[in-house]
Amino acid sequence: MGTEDLEPLLRAEIDQRRQEGCDVGDIEEKFSMLKNRTPEALEDLLEDLASLQPSPDFPYTEPLELEAIKAMRPIGLKVIQAPPRLSEEELYDRLYGGWLGRCAGCLLGKPVEGWSREKIERYLRLADAYPLSNYFPAIKPVPVGYPPRMADSPCLLGNIDSMPRDDDIDYTMIGLHILETYGASFRTEDVGEAWLSNLPYKKVYTAERVAYRNLINGLKPPKTALYRNPYREWIGAQIRADIWGYVTPGFPELAAELAYKDAILSHVKNGVYGEMFVSSMISAAFTTKDVEEIVSIGLSMIPARCRLAEAVKDVVEWSRRYRDWRDTWTLIMQKYGHYHPVHVINNAALVLMGLLYGKGDFEKTITISVMGGLDTDCNGATAGSILGIMLGAKGLPSKWTMPLRDVVHSEMAGFEGSRISNLARRTLIVAKRMMDEQTGSMG
Repeated sequence: MGTEDLEPLLRAEIDQRRQEGCDVGDIEEKFSMLKNRTPEALEDLLEDLASLQPSPDFPYTEPLELEAIKAMRPIGLKVIQAPPRLSEEELYDRLYGGWLGRCAGCLLGKPVEGWSREKIERYLRLADAYPLSNYFPAIKPVPVGYPPRMADSPCLLGNIDSMPRDDDIDYTMIGLHILETYGASFRTEDVGEAWLSNLPYKKVYTAERVAYRNLINGLKPPKTALYRNPYREWIGAQIRADIWGYVTPGFPELAAELAYKDAILSHVKNGVYGEMFVSSMISAAFTTKDVEEIVSIGLSMIPARCRLAEAVKDVVEWSRRYRDWRDTWTLIMQKYGHYHPVHVINNAALVLMGLLYGKGDFEKTITISVMGGLDTDCNGATAGSILGIMLGAKGLPSKWTMPLRDVVHSEMAGFEGSRISNLARRTLIVAKRMMDEQTGSMG
């Protein structure tokens, strides 16, 4: 790497190490005083950063090993592990709902990805569409300060004829491919091989792109997640969570373990916990329609004293205290707004805000999650997936599902132009096999 690549990498790594509880003051000072910023000098500072340990007064305990994560889960919280009482056709309907909900939520947030809540609200008011109750409308001519795509994007109301390609959906597909190929015994190395064989390098981003590059350079997990990867606690693993929950109905601990094997290819600590949290919530959504219970089950699968757990508990408490989601949004931004807009913690908080204020209503859940801003397509997809599993395809409003025309596009090899219903059927086959294995092992 040259100086032009190493400098932004070093700045991002300083932020990441600070967030992990390390004292980066000396290295930050050395960097600022460095007159001759040669690649060799910057490499030395990166090595110094890698050697740091969290300060003794850091109030969080955030292990990476699975057994250590299990040991740090909330004490005394017992989660029932049992398959839902659903017929095969009912189970299919739930799975189809999960795929549809994920696509609809992702599509809703796609045209405003990265926008702030304020920018989204201004746009919707200009379109006389606030609060959001459908896909984003086009405005012609596009208002000053907004991208030209808002005139004719295929993601806008009236233009939609399928689910366009999005990495959020690609990863759900590649997870299905991994399970069909290797079963539940897949290894993290198998995930890496599936990426290299099926996903174009330039269609993966942030932590995934770094891990992809590290794989090509011969690194093995978990080094692939650690080497030159300041994005290792961003949202990338969390958006890969859904398939592990889809195939483990009523077995949230298994969902979390499958998610863990996937996550450690590219992420550490809260980046990994985010995927475990979401996958276990999806698994739980097959068995209960109590949103707070679903959140509690997800919380039980991650370390009790991690930053993500703190954010989850904060949002649950704030949602009980305030009737308007905007009040909770303000508190989320005050406490967690310092994280990058693609970080897992602040975005997970917005997903939870949508779930808790949506109260089981699909439309309210995805629109609130998206109106909060930040990584809107990811947040809409996750919230929509959980509600889709909870309600089933038949329980989703047709205005959100009909425009998709049951078609999803993808960069995933062999999946372009897939029928969403067929993806659900394939997922059903894997889920039935997984449930049979679990009930057999239970005696």
